[in-house]
Amino acid sequence: MRRLYDPIYRYWFRVEWEGLDNVPMSGGALLVANHAGAIPPDAPAVMHGIEEELGRPIYGMADFFFRTVPVVGTLWSRAGGVPAHPENAFRLLHDEHQLALVFPEGSKGPSKTYADRYRLRRFGRGGFVEIAMRAGVPIVPLAIVGAEEAMPILFRLPTLSRALHVPYFPVTANMLLLGPVLGTVTYFPAKIRIRVLEPTIFDVEPGLDHYSKSRVMDEAERVRGRIQDALHDMLRDRRSVWFG
Repeated sequence: MRRLYDPIYRYWFRVEWEGLDNVPMSGGALLVANHAGAIPPDAPAVMHGIEEELGRPIYGMADFFFRTVPVVGTLWSRAGGVPAHPENAFRLLHDEHQLALVFPEGSKGPSKTYADRYRLRRFGRGGFVEIAMRAGVPIVPLAIVGAEEAMPILFRLPTLSRALHVPYFPVTANMLLLGPVLGTVTYFPAKIRIRVLEPTIFDVEPGLDHYSKSRVMDEAERVRGRIQDALHDMLRDRRSVWFG
């Protein structure tokens, strides 16, 4: 999988990292990022980059829905995808001291239309913060620019998504330009830039069954705010969607 994806990573998206030394070289850590694109290209870019640049395995937490999709579910699992369940995350972070990647926006992130690009949705109920606290690991925020333009959604078809029992059914610019089949599997060559922010370390006792809900929500909003500010900063500096 990595061998097949490497040319896409290096020559199509031309992924560029900033602050990669903020990712710990040992021990568990929870990487938290914004999520975008009808079929999000950000997860494989982050996972491949961490493994290639740092030599550390990383596991992507995704909705169980992806495991049920033929071919996609198998490829996702082989590439390091794990169903997003608190016990899976805790096992990876605490018991196995691994890196895990989560997207707290869930399907609300990649289902955004192009008009709402880079406007972060709510980070759920802060479950990712509680898991990090319980596992005693830092949260490492990532701000990702470029995924929004790789497969931008022009509009959604909610009736069709309900009929097919999928989170959303997008109509993308790729489909209109390349056709419904080719446009579903072909990304635009937007340059992806990833900024790794300084880790957030929580001064709480790990291993507790419950943590203050208000503290958890405040910390989740703080992480979201840091990523949103970083996105604004990166967009101000960006010269071109295609060249960075």
